[in-house]
Amino acid sequence: MQAVVLEATDRPLVPREFPDPVPGPGQALVRLGSAALNHRDLWIQRGQYARIRLPTILGSDGCGTVAAVGGEADRAWVGRAVVINPSLDWGGDSRAQGPDFRILGMPDPGTFAEAGAVPVANLAPRPAHLTVEQAAALPLAGLTAWRALFARGSLRRGESVLVTGIGGGVALFALQFALAAGAQVCVTSGSDEKLARARALGAADGANYHAAGWAADLRARAGLFDLVVDGAMGMGLADLVEATRPGGRIVFYGATTGNPPGLDARKVFFRQISLHGTTMGSPEDFAAMVRLVEEHRVVPVVDAVFPLARADEALRRMETAAQFGKIALRIG
Repeated sequence: MQAVVLEATDRPLVPREFPDPVPGPGQALVRLGSAALNHRDLWIQRGQYARIRLPTILGSDGCGTVAAVGGEADRAWVGRAVVINPSLDWGGDSRAQGPDFRILGMPDPGTFAEAGAVPVANLAPRPAHLTVEQAAALPLAGLTAWRALFARGSLRRGESVLVTGIGGGVALFALQFALAAGAQVCVTSGSDEKLARARALGAADGANYHAAGWAADLRARAGLFDLVVDGAMGMGLADLVEATRPGGRIVFYGATTGNPPGLDARKVFFRQISLHGTTMGSPEDFAAMVRLVEEHRVVPVVDAVFPLARADEALRRMETAAQFGKIALRIG
């Protein structure tokens, strides 16, 4: 099979040929039709990720067809179109991942390849209304957004939600899933163009966080929010606390702008605001996310599609933050 490999940090992905993986007991061999990029891939390439082991095949998101299984009990999967849950060995507690938890695509070989061996337990039927690239865009970001909204954020119909950094994969899924659940959603971005595109997807309002006084202006128009979903933290956390209604919740799935300086903790505890962290999701979260996508016919936003051999070029597009939606790779 062909794959693209990261052989050293701060180096381009390079094509290499490997033997086809052989599925062991409880595993399936998936012939991949598409994979999708995540910022995790970029951070590993830059050397900005914990416990990096190289060389490796990156890629956490994938969609394809089961070609073989490692045990007779799983033969019903052969020939089925599937998406892959990249959350490996979550553990037995739905509240948090266990000590063996890891994400597909380092150290385990990932989806930037023509085939991969993954646990059968991590397969789900591909939603029939999605193309192969749309389905490949779903797993990691969709799972993260679903858990942030529902398992951690306890979103209820009719509530108001603020999603920051619209244009990224998790933020867009959070917008789409919250709308499907009957919430009113506002968004932020550093790009007026991305704000306009989010409104076209159903966002009620938006604010450019580069504008002076954006948080106060958005509060004046939209009011306070029951739930805030954020992946940046950093300097903006104080604005998010100000935007959250008493008794509201803020859920963080990342900290791309660093730790928050100067937080006025009194505003958090006096207003009874709950701060929640979240990472990926459990098998139950993944199954519920796929059901929501199927029931509401949610279509992931795909920004661009590159052939597998141009995976490094696709990472460079992600590096510029120019994308609106997920960047996919076409395989085969």
